[in-house]
Amino acid sequence: MHRFILTAALLMGASTAAQAATCEESFAKKGNPVTGLRFTASVQVANMSPASAVGQLNGIVAAKGYDILVADQAAGSMLIEQPATGKARSFPLEFTAGADGTVLMEAKLRGASSVPEAAAKAEMCGILNQLKGGKAGDAAAAKGMKASTAPGAPLRMSVLRFSQDITGEAEKNSAAIPLRYKNKSYTLYGPVDNVGTIGGDYRVEWKMVSNVLTDIVPGRATASTAVICVLAPGQAAYALQLKPGKHAELTGMFDRYEGGRSQVWLKDCRVVK
Repeated sequence: MHRFILTAALLMGASTAAQAATCEESFAKKGNPVTGLRFTASVQVANMSPASAVGQLNGIVAAKGYDILVADQAAGSMLIEQPATGKARSFPLEFTAGADGTVLMEAKLRGASSVPEAAAKAEMCGILNQLKGGKAGDAAAAKGMKASTAPGAPLRMSVLRFSQDITGEAEKNSAAIPLRYKNKSYTLYGPVDNVGTIGGDYRVEWKMVSNVLTDIVPGRATASTAVICVLAPGQAAYALQLKPGKHAELTGMFDRYEGGRSQVWLKDCRVVK
């Protein structure tokens, strides 16, 4: 399903929504591809409270596959992200709902990134134009707040890249990591550092092997976060044959991030054959 990659930034004033009859008319593009493009859009819906707007948005963006980090009905604010892909990292998108039925959103792309203006307008207004007022909106909000984004297929990458991503995100805001990775599965590969046990289960910790080429990739932090995979039941024979330095490719689900120890844990890991 098509989604537009967006990032959060400060929102425009409420006067923008008041002056625009439609979302498409409110849409604006600023900046440039070198320093970063910025897109803004807004709508105003009669008889729609901030809580109703957030509830409706929760259902709309969950159906489109976005990750929902925060959906605060009381504050009328919401923060979502497009999930990372094999080629692109995740980017956030922020919504703010006002008491007058105005909903504002702004997208800010990274420098050197671009997207067709028509695609940006279609994605942003495609979300905002689904909002409703009155009883219909309240009913949609009640249903929407119960929605959640369906888990996607495991994302495959080297354990080094995974560690670099986690490290870079922790340097910016480690509190967002559990929200960003919740219920996500990964297929990670790389050399084994050690094999041990925890609570009666076997765990595999990878070795971080970098070189000059991997360390100079733009936007990648130097790997310093340990990645540990706790094996699912039935993997004992595999675990007991692993040795340090041997290649391991495992699929598991994010479990937790321990910032104090600089560790990220995956659970229910299984060998990829």
